[in-house]
Parts: sequence; structure tokens; C-alpha cells
Amino acid sequence: MREASITRTTAETDISVTVNLDGTGRYDMATGVGFFDHMLDQLARHSLIDISLAARGDLHIDDHHTVEDCGIALGQALTQALGDKRGIRRYGECTLPMDDARVQAALDLSGRPFLVWDVTFPTQKIGTFDTELVREFFQALSTHGGITLHVTQAAGFNSHHIAEAAFKAVARALRDAVETDPRKADAIPSTKGML
Repeated sequence: MREASITRTTAETDISVTVNLDGTGRYDMATGVGFFDHMLDQLARHSLIDISLAARGDLHIDDHHTVEDCGIALGQALTQALGDKRGIRRYGECTLPMDDARVQAALDLSGRPFLVWDVTFPTQKIGTFDTELVREFFQALSTHGGITLHVTQAAGFNSHHIAEAAFKAVARALRDAVETDPRKADAIPSTKGML
């Protein structure tokens, strides 16, 4: 089973996350940050990865530590669930339209974390949520998931739509990348023999 559970506790946050890469996109998010929960729901639903995530953070300060640390824990859980990455497709890509917004995500489960972020939000907040935290989440996910991740915005004037298109595009790309390749189900998808 390609499943993993991670618990991460610091002086700023206490996070538990469970993932099942072969799920159906079920989700149970409780971070205390409403908009972020909504985005994580989209990530699970559209990647078909079952994700359960509970976080208690220092929200009296702001949402930053909670959002970033959720990205760290989720990245660690994905890494653990992927194991040696035998049989995965490895790469994924999606261009996702959402009303005025269009965002492309391309990723490689390479073990070499790198984020290219070309997304601009026209507002600093979506409700009470700081839009700069969207990048912080994906930076943490990329770093701790060992993911080369490119996220590029082609269109959009509504910050909510841009953020949601980014999460959904990454989700769809991740769905393709973690799937088992039936033509190479027993092989590591690298000429190096490891990822």
C-alpha cells in the first residue's frame, strides 16, 4: 500500500497528515485556516490522493507557520508513501482554466526539489488569507516532497480563481506523476536506477 502518516510538532505548529496515493480523492482538512482548507480539499479531490490533515498552529500570530508547516508535512508524507518510486510515471503536467484564470503546473518527482513560481495575485488577501502564502505552501511541498515544480500563470484577474487554478493544476499533474505506469510497473523511472 502506498500510504504514509506523518506527525510534525514544533513550538509553532502541531500537524498530523495521512495520505493514500491510491485513493479516490477523499479529504478531511482541519487547519483552522478556512481558505487554505478549501485549497487542500481541491488538492486531494483532483489528485485522487486521499488526504487527512489536522493542524494546530499559532494563528494568533498569523497563518504563515501553519500553511508552511502543512506543506512540509504533506511533502514528507508524499515522499514516504512513494518509497523508491518504482513503477510511477514520475512526470505530470496540467493546464487548468478556472473562469478568468489559467494556470499551468508541470512537475517531476525527481528527488531534486526546485520551485519555479510565475504567479501574480492582484490582491494581497483572499478574505483574510494572505495570497503570498500560496507560494510558501508550494515551496515547502516542493522542498520536502523532492519535487521539481513549475507553476505558471497565463491569465487571471481574480485572486481566488488564480489560487484555486494553481492548486487544481498541481493536483492534476501530481495525479499523473504518482500513477503506476503499466508498461514499467517494476522499474525505477530513471536511467540512474534510483530517484
